[in-house]
Amino acid sequence: MKKRIAIFASGAGSNAENIIRYFADNQEFEFPIIISSKENAYVHQRAKKLGVKSFTLEFKEYLDWEVLHDILIWQQIDYVILAGFLLKIPPLILELFPQKIINIHPALLPKFGGKGMYGSRVHRAVCAAGETETGITIHYVTENYDEGNIIFQAKCRIAPDDTPEIVAQKVHALEYEWFPKIIEQTINNS
Repeated sequence: MKKRIAIFASGAGSNAENIIRYFADNQEFEFPIIISSKENAYVHQRAKKLGVKSFTLEFKEYLDWEVLHDILIWQQIDYVILAGFLLKIPPLILELFPQKIINIHPALLPKFGGKGMYGSRVHRAVCAAGETETGITIHYVTENYDEGNIIFQAKCRIAPDDTPEIVAQKVHALEYEWFPKIIEQTINNS
């Protein structure tokens, strides 16, 4: 039986596209929908190109989470992957998918995590702190930002003259290499 996976993304969607392409020839995994919190997010263009339905839900009111809950049930989703999704997942969705929502964070948690720590903000903070290494953390999602059990981490070195932009390139390379593989391993072992 196929594992049906929803991807939540708020931005460009490069990780979402990388994940879907990774599983393109895998008959055990299916990606029927991408959910975004932004109507103008580029992830919608990627979804169209990949032949995946995408929806925008305006999360201004808590009721929208109930709509999302119903969509996920209607689509018979088994797992949720957060690929650059910036909103906190509420208990309603966490209860529907216990230990089945996986996120990637662009730093080595517990450092540089929490509310407001995403994207270039993380890389600037890592450089400002004088860190000599950074990386990615793939973890389960809980009611608190970036506090779920860690599934996997990968590291990269930071040179003294690396800018936040160079650090971002190194971290993106780790994301593209590891996120799909770890999703596959984690779901297959659950």
